[in-house]
Amino acid sequence: MKKNTISAKTIALLAMMIAIAMVFSYVESLIPINFGIPGVKLGLANLAIVAALYLLDGRQALLISVARIILGGFLFWNFASILYSLAGGLLSLAVMILLKKSGKLSVVTVSVAGGIFHNVGQVIVAILVVENLKIAFYLPVLLVSGFLTGLLIGVVSRIVLPRVKRAFQNS
Repeated sequence: MKKNTISAKTIALLAMMIAIAMVFSYVESLIPINFGIPGVKLGLANLAIVAALYLLDGRQALLISVARIILGGFLFWNFASILYSLAGGLLSLAVMILLKKSGKLSVVTVSVAGGIFHNVGQVIVAILVVENLKIAFYLPVLLVSGFLTGLLIGVVSRIVLPRVKRAFQNS
């Protein structure tokens, strides 16, 4: 029987990534930016998820994402927010894992796809919860929002990841 082990260094990195995602979620909740569109956010916490995907692996990025959503939901939001965030976050992460595995796309492209599919997942849940397909008319605006926020997170990730990788390897 094969035993899965995880190093103390990896556990520490996982804990730091969850903490960073939580801090970014909190900071984002304090930013008084109103985009004029309900539900549109910068998605700063997704920086930790994209970084985890490239520093660790998909399962560990999933752990960080789910932990951040559940903890953040209880601390800063409500149950409905947890439901929408989980749907968007899980679909987004699944798409990003598949695209990253191809090895042909940049971190920026993977992040943009993640931003777009996060909103797709949330709209799907909204349609199911409200039982009204007209919510789909909101999707084009959210796709543009997901593209822009995914682009921002991707560009920042492209800058930050090499530095974090070096620091992690040198420790």
